[in-house]
Amino acid sequence: MAFTPQITLFFLLISLSAELAKGSEAPSEVGSSHKREVQTYIVHVKKLESHVSSHRDDEVKSYHQSFLPAGTAVAASGSKEERLIYSYRHVISGFAARLSEEEVEAMKQKDGFLSARPERMYRLQTTHSPTFLGLHRGLGLWEDSNFGEGVIVGVLDGGVFPNHPSFGDEGMPPPPARWKGKCEFNASDCNKKLIGARSFDLAARAKGLGAEPPVDDDGHGTHTASTAAGAFVQNANALGNANGTAGGIAPRAHLAIYKVCFGPDCPDANVLAGLDAAVSDGVDVLSISLVDASQPLFQDNIAIGSFEAIRRGIFVSCSAGNSGPFEGTLSNEAPWILTVGASTIDRRIVATVKLGNGEEFDGESLFQPHDFPERLLPLVYSGSNGKPDSAFCGEGALNGTDVKGKVVLCERGGGIARISKGVEVKDAGGAAMILINGESDGFSTSADAHVLPASHVSYAAGLRITSYLNSTRTPAATVLFKGTAIGDSLAPVVASFSSRGPNLASPGILKPDIIGPGVSIIAAWNSPLDSNDNTLSNSFFNVMSGTSMSCPHLSGVAALLKSSHPHWSPAAIKSALMTSADLLNLQGKPILDQTLHTANAFATGAGHVNPSKANDPGLVYDIQPDDYIPYLCGLGYTDQQVTVIAHTPINCTEVTTIPQGQLNYPSFSVSLGPPQTFTRTVTNVGEAYSSYSAKVVAPRGVNVIVKPDKLVLSKVNQKATYSVTFSSKGEGTDKYAQGYLEWTSSKHLVRSVIAVSFE
Repeated sequence: MAFTPQITLFFLLISLSAELAKGSEAPSEVGSSHKREVQTYIVHVKKLESHVSSHRDDEVKSYHQSFLPAGTAVAASGSKEERLIYSYRHVISGFAARLSEEEVEAMKQKDGFLSARPERMYRLQTTHSPTFLGLHRGLGLWEDSNFGEGVIVGVLDGGVFPNHPSFGDEGMPPPPARWKGKCEFNASDCNKKLIGARSFDLAARAKGLGAEPPVDDDGHGTHTASTAAGAFVQNANALGNANGTAGGIAPRAHLAIYKVCFGPDCPDANVLAGLDAAVSDGVDVLSISLVDASQPLFQDNIAIGSFEAIRRGIFVSCSAGNSGPFEGTLSNEAPWILTVGASTIDRRIVATVKLGNGEEFDGESLFQPHDFPERLLPLVYSGSNGKPDSAFCGEGALNGTDVKGKVVLCERGGGIARISKGVEVKDAGGAAMILINGESDGFSTSADAHVLPASHVSYAAGLRITSYLNSTRTPAATVLFKGTAIGDSLAPVVASFSSRGPNLASPGILKPDIIGPGVSIIAAWNSPLDSNDNTLSNSFFNVMSGTSMSCPHLSGVAALLKSSHPHWSPAAIKSALMTSADLLNLQGKPILDQTLHTANAFATGAGHVNPSKANDPGLVYDIQPDDYIPYLCGLGYTDQQVTVIAHTPINCTEVTTIPQGQLNYPSFSVSLGPPQTFTRTVTNVGEAYSSYSAKVVAPRGVNVIVKPDKLVLSKVNQKATYSVTFSSKGEGTDKYAQGYLEWTSSKHLVRSVIAVSFE
């Protein structure tokens, strides 16, 4: 199986997930002229009574059809379009249907109806990264977990290229007996590694067409799946760079693919259907690199579907989003989800800009031509023609500008993909491109598969290059291609695009939870490139950037921990990841952000994942699914809204509600006026006899008191409870402050990050 797209289209697809592609809710339809227009609604209803688990699928579907207006249960008047699209069985009590606003209003009068709203659209958001994370063959976590053997990782994304070598099954055992999924490819395309693949195409089903097979459209799904659990592939490289043995984080875990995205769009009706199937099929870990704008948890279908998943012991890892570096931009904010931000690794594929005055600035590019001359060429700024937005090198921006044989300086941004800018320069006759960051992206650069010689440089370098260009009548530059360099001591650095907190849906929960590798990640790809002439070849690997890439790294680590500790709950695995995370970079200094200043907790969460430490965390903060109900009622949600999430009838007047900060979470997010006291309960998963002492690095302007300040545990799985009181010192402070609480024993360090905002 192979694809042969034109190279320009291929490059545009490469850059898709690294550029901001934030979906927004469609305008609501108002006025009588729109009331009869049909669109997809997600409808939540009460469960069937009397042992719903015993009901057959046809009984559940019949129950859901009973909510549809008379005469519309199968098709709209005068149309062959099926009205009931998905009848969900597991992750929500409800269905997706094609309805008019008028029909929804009528449905609200029916007994058992809870809520309905129009469908929303989610958006899609390695050879060296396992080594960077401390995973090595024959020792440590890979050895303890046998590379994730026996664990099933479900990936909700854009499908998969099944014949890629990353999905070979040499040495793999058969899937566990609990596996109930299916393969919608030809039987020979699935194997003991790729054990299942299914497609959920609402659009095709609604039109009465056959569903598309779960084949990857643009490489995104193949890349994320192989990052999480791809097999070892020797001599892997991307355009001849970063040669090595490729392998996913959990290379012996099984993969189950759920195609819910067709192009960049991922309708939430499809996403719920994929979640519903994955829960039924028997996956252990769900990896979901999809995002939407922040919304209340009872309207967030990934949050709703994931709640039932964690109730069944399934770990859920999700992208934080690619809308950074601005505050309050993250997605997937529910506390039962692991929300993952993106950071760099210590590998760069270097393309150095050399100016006519002798100055040099290291940038990045995956395309590393061996025959590009080192001699200086004329340098021209794309914005010199004065046309609106021409500085961004968009379509037509260089018309009327003589760039033939010259190096063209383009600015990042303007809603134009990075590689598309190079296409414009090449089409206009330019010899090379220098891509400079805007101020908000700072030092965050990416190694992209550009269509011409290019270098992506920092904002600071861009200022120097621009200053030089304006200082002389004959500016000149070239690009020196230096290949792969490993050992960047500043790594990990938080990527500029990685979405930041605070958590808008639930400010008392610190998000993102953690960061992991998400910049210039090499993994499997549909249509690989030849490094000589940019045509298709046998390379089979490509570089992508985004929280779409960091999410499957954490999914893979969770699979390793699940294999190593099969009885740990999803919350225990999440706690182990968070309390063992690193706050320091390879230099032993605080992790930096894209400005090369210390990153705050709303960028890093608990810190950067450290898989080996997570395998032996000492203590964990466990949370049972029912423990979230007092938290949800404490958010002020109605009984109906909590019922939608919990998938079971809830009466909040019968629940002892708790404030957000009281949830037994592994981190603290505190809003201070008056003093606040929260309790936490830890479970001993270390040695039978352990003694821990508290150490506090208090946020600036905050008093932190821990009682007791020593915990003594005499057996495994014993629990201990402590309280933390936060109070303001009344000093002049910034808007936010951060610190941490550590519990230390002779062997373990268990850290909870503290983020404080001042009212």
